[in-house]
Amino acid sequence: MTIRITLAGATGWVGRALVAAIKQAPDLSLVAATSRKQKGRDAGEAAGIGRIGLPLSGTLAEALATPSDVVIEYTKPDSVKHHVLAALAHGRHVVIGTSGLTAEEYAKIDVAAQSAGKGVLAAGNFSITATLLRRFALEAARYVPDVEVIDYASASKPDTPSGTGRELGELLSEVRQKATSKPVSELGGVRETRGGAIGAGEPVQVHSIRMPSFVLSCEAIFGAPDERLVIRHDAGSSATPYVAGTLLAARRVHSFTGLKRGLDHVMG
Repeated sequence: MTIRITLAGATGWVGRALVAAIKQAPDLSLVAATSRKQKGRDAGEAAGIGRIGLPLSGTLAEALATPSDVVIEYTKPDSVKHHVLAALAHGRHVVIGTSGLTAEEYAKIDVAAQSAGKGVLAAGNFSITATLLRRFALEAARYVPDVEVIDYASASKPDTPSGTGRELGELLSEVRQKATSKPVSELGGVRETRGGAIGAGEPVQVHSIRMPSFVLSCEAIFGAPDERLVIRHDAGSSATPYVAGTLLAARRVHSFTGLKRGLDHVMG
């Protein structure tokens, strides 16, 4: 059976690569795609693969008028929650590739997905190796209580921390033990230099670096007496690492109801 895809953010960095990949996939069909700035242009031309006979819609509301099975969301942090809730209201499963949502917003999306009887899969990073970073870091946190996260991105990235860093911090906070470092509340000087506390359990300090030459990197640093462990993921300059994971999510998001965070939920 062919899975019909609506792609929100088809002219973005990952979106353009997804248009080409979906077009080549025998089990997927791109039936609608959005771009606020390039409305009406052929989606294939905008992606650099030539005409495919699919004009871009200006909004997701317009795109949802075309029946589909899954909405893939790769737009902007200030739009994603509204887009996901609209897609669920229209009876679509959703794959979220956009970062910037808070834990509270994810909780609301989970309630909406459960109510609609649909699946939502969100990941701060759909790269397979980034997923392995998360898996290995969670295992390490069970044995080493002191952990902090550093996320790196380009100078123009609008949200901090990155989706990868935020998601990693939240998940680590659920499994880590209490840190041995002095609490931030007891520090003098400029406390903000200790990063932001992420997570509802034992919070994890997350530090965001935004500079030219970085695409996206994330590292979990574990410290114990006289030893240290660093687990790090570095992304290259293309969107290729994110495409395979996103399409895997689109193929399997129908297999559950509600929200799941992390590609590892559908791997294997």
